[in-house]
Amino acid sequence: MSRIGKLPILIPAEVKVTLDNGVLKVTGPKGTLDHVIRPGIAVEVTEGKILVKPTDNNRRTRALYGLTRTLIANLITGVTKGFERILDISGVGYRAEVSNNTLTLTLGYSHPINFTLPPNISATVDKQNRIIVAGCDKQKVGEVAAKIRSFRPVEPYKAKGIKFVEEKVRRKVGKTGAK
Repeated sequence: MSRIGKLPILIPAEVKVTLDNGVLKVTGPKGTLDHVIRPGIAVEVTEGKILVKPTDNNRRTRALYGLTRTLIANLITGVTKGFERILDISGVGYRAEVSNNTLTLTLGYSHPINFTLPPNISATVDKQNRIIVAGCDKQKVGEVAAKIRSFRPVEPYKAKGIKFVEEKVRRKVGKTGAK
């Protein structure tokens, strides 16, 4: 049995949780999220907590049991606190700016890149070289941050490009002029 799956999920006072036909809907101050519960997993919503239990003991159910509990916990965290990913831009002339719902990136190409942010995802820019992607859905925040990073991934020689703040860049030594 999953150790994480056994733990109850506490529901804060400002969060409303409903379960209808295998769809768990979580509503809070930051928005509304829902999750489809897979067959073989039972979810009980009681006063102040959510319990996740497997209905059978096959391998697939055991694999999805702890995952389901974690995904539900992420829904509750998302509608109360939200999630964010921070990206750093490094390079001469590389910068970003946000206007309305569009992120404009100048990354050394012949044209600026205009990236339209999906609904419920916001981006802010600090000092033109730090992008903070925020939202209530952890998966979408990570997906948008990865898409922004893919426009110019950091290269190992001069470390120019876009990287996550916690990412370490392994630097390489360039060629030396042999005589």
